[in-house]
Order: sequence, then structure tokens, then C-alpha cells
Amino acid sequence: MRRLSPPILLLLAACATSQAAGGKSAKGPEEDFKKGEEEQKSKNWLESQKLFETIKTKYPFSRYAALSELHLADLKYEQDRLVEAADAYQQFVKLHPTHEQVDYAAYRVGLCRWKNSPSEFLLFPPSFEKDQSEVKAAVKAYEEFLKTYPTSKHVPDARKELAEAKDRLAEHEWYVARFYERRGHWPGVAVRLESLVRDFPGTSHESEALFMLAKAYLEMKERFRAQQALQQLIVKHPQDPRRAEAEKLLAAIR
Repeated sequence: MRRLSPPILLLLAACATSQAAGGKSAKGPEEDFKKGEEEQKSKNWLESQKLFETIKTKYPFSRYAALSELHLADLKYEQDRLVEAADAYQQFVKLHPTHEQVDYAAYRVGLCRWKNSPSEFLLFPPSFEKDQSEVKAAVKAYEEFLKTYPTSKHVPDARKELAEAKDRLAEHEWYVARFYERRGHWPGVAVRLESLVRDFPGTSHESEALFMLAKAYLEMKERFRAQQALQQLIVKHPQDPRRAEAEKLLAAIR
């Protein structure tokens, strides 16, 4: 029998090692991608992650490479690694601005931030008393998404969640304003309520914020600004139960 030379033996060994190491990934990007999706649906996240990362490494110019990046972000989201997921979706938007699913990734940035914001738990302080940085990040992401992708199928969900996030921030401003009111710190009250009315129009606290803002201005001897706040309340909220009292107060300070 003819003996193989050492170089040929080394080459054959290398090929065998490569196939063994690649495992199922040796089939190709499409097959690996389908297998990765199956593992993901079965919540076999580690196996799914390995397959998607292999596609990114071995087939960087395949259409499945970008799709794998998106699925890797989804894996983080499904495991509640929300900060990592938001960063991964944001990176996808940056690297693939013309991809057919870029709107999905942009929407998910906001969703991750919103889901990572303080939530309500019994025996804990209300969410509006907690740090609101993630809520603000969610608002920013949602607004950017709606501006950039106005025809996306994710727009209705984004609008709903954006309204909820803005209401949360308005609730926070209201909470702080009431804190200052109890201490008679009227400039603090005014600053918080001005922010609420300016930045979150249409939220549930707008009408009562305008009424309290007028009172804060009167305490600060700023009659003209108090008149403006009362007029805004009367015009924007004609059915509000405070309207009669607002009209009476407005007539008294003219």
C-alpha cells in the first residue's frame, strides 16, 4: 500500500478537524440559520447563539449574516438582557440602515428601554418616584423611530408605548411639584409644572398642573403668568371641573 506523505496527512487532518469543529455549521448559512431559529423557538438560547455567531463569522457577506445579528439581539431581549438588547438593536440600525427589517430594530430599541424602566411592585415606591433615565431614553427612541419610519407596521405599538412613557414622566414631574408645594417652595413648583405642561401636553395631569401652576405664580407675585396658565386651562380643557374656579380666579386677578 502506498504511504501518504506527511504534508498530505497534515492537510487531511486539518480538514477533518475543521469539519468536526464546525459541526452543523458546515452545511451552509441557510441551513445554519434555520437551525438557529428552531433552537431559538425551543428556548435553547446557547445553541441558537452559537449558530448565529458562526454565520456572522463564516459568512459575513451572506444575507443571513445581518439576519443573524438581528436574531442575536432578539436572544438578548428574550432573556431579559434588555440593556444589551437595546445596544444590539441600535448597532444593527447603525450598520444596516437600508435593511428591510431596520424599522423593527429601531422600534425594539425603544421597547427595550421602556421595559427596562422602573415598574410597579407592591411594597416598593411607585415607579414615578424612581430614577426615570430609562423612561427618558425610551421616549427619545420612540420619537426617533416615529420620525424616521412613519409607515412601519410597528407605529401603533410605538405610539401607545410612547404615550405611556410620557405619562410616566408627567407623573414624576407632578410628584416632585407636589413635594415642593408641601414645603412652600413655589419656584420649584413652577419649574416642575412648566416642564410638565411644555414637554408632556395632553397627559392626565395637564389640567391640574395648569391650575396649580397659576397658584404658584400668584404666590410668586407673577400675575401675568398666572393669567396665562388659567387661560390655557380654560381653552384647552373646557369640560374640566376646575374651569369655573379658574374663571373666577382669573377675573379676580385681572
